[in-house]
Amino acid sequence: MDTPSLRVLLVEDDPALLLNLGQQLRRLGHEVFEATTSQQAWRVFLDKTPQLILLDVLLPDNDGFWLSKQVRAHEGRHWTPILFLSALVQEDDLLRGIQAGGDDYLFKPVSPTVLAAKLHALSRQIRMRDELEQAKLTLVELNEQLRHKSLHDELTDLGNRRGFDERLQDYVAQARRDQRPLTVLLCDVDFFKRYNDRLGHIEGDACLRHIGEILKQVCRRPLDYAARYGGEEFVLLLPNTPAEGGLTFAMALQHALDRDGRYHPDSAVASHVTLSGGFVSLIPDGSTTPGSLVQQADEALYEAKARGRYRFVNLSACMDTGDLSTAPRILNPTPRVA
Repeated sequence: MDTPSLRVLLVEDDPALLLNLGQQLRRLGHEVFEATTSQQAWRVFLDKTPQLILLDVLLPDNDGFWLSKQVRAHEGRHWTPILFLSALVQEDDLLRGIQAGGDDYLFKPVSPTVLAAKLHALSRQIRMRDELEQAKLTLVELNEQLRHKSLHDELTDLGNRRGFDERLQDYVAQARRDQRPLTVLLCDVDFFKRYNDRLGHIEGDACLRHIGEILKQVCRRPLDYAARYGGEEFVLLLPNTPAEGGLTFAMALQHALDRDGRYHPDSAVASHVTLSGGFVSLIPDGSTTPGSLVQQADEALYEAKARGRYRFVNLSACMDTGDLSTAPRILNPTPRVA
């Protein structure tokens, strides 16, 4: 009978029986930790974390039932099999052992054959438990991976539309509670169709991935959030950011693209890849909805394109980064009152 090696805590106050059982366990290939009192056994249990406990019922201090209850209270949902050893043969004694958290009950003197059979059966249960726990961990990991995939864009590893919708709803609610401004910035790649037509879709995908990396770099604060909204469109959520902060962020993003200088073979505004965007910044009130924020940002994006692209516009705050070959312009320096 091939039984896997176990770490066994043997608790027995009779020196001769302790020696005999210890030898039997070691011959079966198990690692044995010995104790002669419940208090000593409790310390060994905490230090060695055995996989199985062979526990005498009658001990010099607290009895084995006390130790079993201590183990079960400490473990919570974890489980270490406990096999009671006792010369007490009454049914009530067996019942007390099971009620105290024991898993089986052996009567002294212990038959080596019975002991080996019991250990084999318990080791099988331990293996099944460990496999079940590992399966649970694997399932949790797979679920996390699936959730990540469901909320992230496969091409850029930014958030996707679903992830953005969830995050926007949470951010609007939080900003409303805290009475702090929230900026929503929607942008897309200027003349991206021409880029694809000239360089092909593989290069187009590489360009989008590259822009995604730049967005990750400029989203420096822990709560800043970037997502691919669809196609060549991206969206950013900037909590605790007023209109002036949104303008500063937009300028930093465009300057990052300028420094990067990724070649665009057929743009009407620059020799490198650029973005146009619209943003809205406000402190949400009772009438503010996630959809209304996206709509305002989309209207500002449309206006940015109408003004010639390669710029970011905030319509409600009358802000426009203008032609980035010159200093950015603020059409109306008076901040909007949210």
